[in-house]
Amino acid sequence: MSGLCVAVPNGALLEGACELLGAAGVDVEASRFDDALLIESGGHRLIKVRPTDVPVYVEMGAADCGIVGKDMLWESHRDAYELVDLRFGGCRLVLAAPEDSALAAGNWPPSLRVATKYPHAAVRFFDRINVAADLIKLHGSVELAPATGLADAILDIVATGRTLRANRLVEVAEAGRSTARFIVNQASLKTRSEAVTALAAALRRAVDARAAAKREGAA
Repeated sequence: MSGLCVAVPNGALLEGACELLGAAGVDVEASRFDDALLIESGGHRLIKVRPTDVPVYVEMGAADCGIVGKDMLWESHRDAYELVDLRFGGCRLVLAAPEDSALAAGNWPPSLRVATKYPHAAVRFFDRINVAADLIKLHGSVELAPATGLADAILDIVATGRTLRANRLVEVAEAGRSTARFIVNQASLKTRSEAVTALAAALRRAVDARAAAKREGAA
């Protein structure tokens, strides 16, 4: 299980990614990335990149494998295999509207203007529920769109719902669920199969052990 280049995401998933890699036998702490973007541990090279760039590094072969949120894969056209659901970093993609709107009351208009950072996931969602939607791609602060009249609703990632409540928005429908995933470059899966599958198996065992410990703690 040596010699792999693993891409890890900066931001919210970094700590969890490093903890799980450590449980899988790759000794790395998130604090080591404070002063470096590339570190080595146990023969592995680990690189810290933006979450949106993890699929790019993996597909292009700059990294053999990586850890990334499923929500990043929804918007990526990159071709990488998902090997393990790592079951941390959970969040949901939801359609939300102003709490005093007709949509919040369950009255769907013939068409919607929806602000989102996830247009590809939005297209799939609205096609699935057979609703016409005019999508407005934003790069941040989508919660402002209904308040300013830019959109009727938003489609965005939520974890606790606190931001929705702060902006007087309510959830109307769930479009998807996201957790961190272990992905691998197709070529590496063939040419470095033993190392990749060994790391995937170690991560899977770590995930299962964590879930078992959680169940025991709740018993």
